[in-house]
Amino acid sequence: MSVTLHTTQGDLKVELFCEAVPKTVENFLALCACGAYNNTPFHRLIPGFMIQGGDISLGPAAHQSQDSTKPMLPFDDIPKGGTSINHPGALDQEIHIPALRHNTRGILSMAARPVKDRTAPGSQGAMGATINGSQFFITFAAAPHLDGNSTVFGKVLNLTAQDEGGDVLSKLEKANAKVDKKGRVVQPKEGEESEYEALRINRVTIHANPLAK
Repeated sequence: MSVTLHTTQGDLKVELFCEAVPKTVENFLALCACGAYNNTPFHRLIPGFMIQGGDISLGPAAHQSQDSTKPMLPFDDIPKGGTSINHPGALDQEIHIPALRHNTRGILSMAARPVKDRTAPGSQGAMGATINGSQFFITFAAAPHLDGNSTVFGKVLNLTAQDEGGDVLSKLEKANAKVDKKGRVVQPKEGEESEYEALRINRVTIHANPLAK
């Protein structure tokens, strides 16, 4: 099972671990299928560590008209930072050690956030100290300190120049992006000339979705 993330730097082909972490993959695929990830930024970039994106509160799903006959998501109160398809309920983590680890470059993993209020939208019914939403990251190198803290749910397939699509992950890592000291990406304003590159997911293609009904 795979998807292609069409980014501003090229196409990232990603294998998803459907059998190992079905709820996490279902959430990711549902957000891909409805277009919630389209035109969302990669908002953190730390070369040698990871790139992070998937905040659907910064994309079209957060600006859909309430009068729309076909809304992207069955809710329109997307909180800052994004949320899972279980909203207002929680998407609990599916961490399986040692089978799924942050042990190499190109690992796709959920960006977990702490549960501060179990009655808050997006956190209702949480079973642990952290939960998943819509945000994810891709590693540039092994990150064993994240094992047991974040749910691994896929891996990038094209990691060399010889692979189909080329080494897009390196292009993202080395992009001429404006990044602050905390790794936050400052995207150039649309329509304005800038010396910096945009880092964004333009759209997503799903290949043979096994969870589609």
